[in-house]
Amino acid sequence: MQIILMEKISNLGQLGDIVNVKSGYARNFLLPQGKAKRATEQAIAEFETKRVELEKNQAAAIAKAQAIAEKLDGLLLQITQKTGSDGKLFGSVNSVNIAAALTEQGFNIEKSMIQMPHGQLKQVGDYSLTIALHSDVSAHITVSVLGEATL
Repeated sequence: MQIILMEKISNLGQLGDIVNVKSGYARNFLLPQGKAKRATEQAIAEFETKRVELEKNQAAAIAKAQAIAEKLDGLLLQITQKTGSDGKLFGSVNSVNIAAALTEQGFNIEKSMIQMPHGQLKQVGDYSLTIALHSDVSAHITVSVLGEATL
């Protein structure tokens, strides 16, 4: 299916690119979220009239993401969980826990923005994580998982 990208999408293209994607990806993800439109002649003409406005909106979104990234970069986030005697956690620390801890500190971060390359954190220690604020902007934080002894 041919679509016009309404914003930059990683591994797919830039704003205004006309690309071919699988129809399921377009119907189920890109079109409902407003990230793309079907590439009809009418849609292409409509896009060209709105191109300047869309580019301005994208630049504003990148600037906003960069401002948040400057505040987040290098942040040390401490999360306390119950542990056993060997340092393993009862349960794990996942993106929901990290997003909640960041919200408590005043950052509006969704769990889908948090990239955990090694999966959930199941041991006490320090972990370096990346937060993708925009397709062009990311911030690196350190999550320190602390153990809380159980009786």
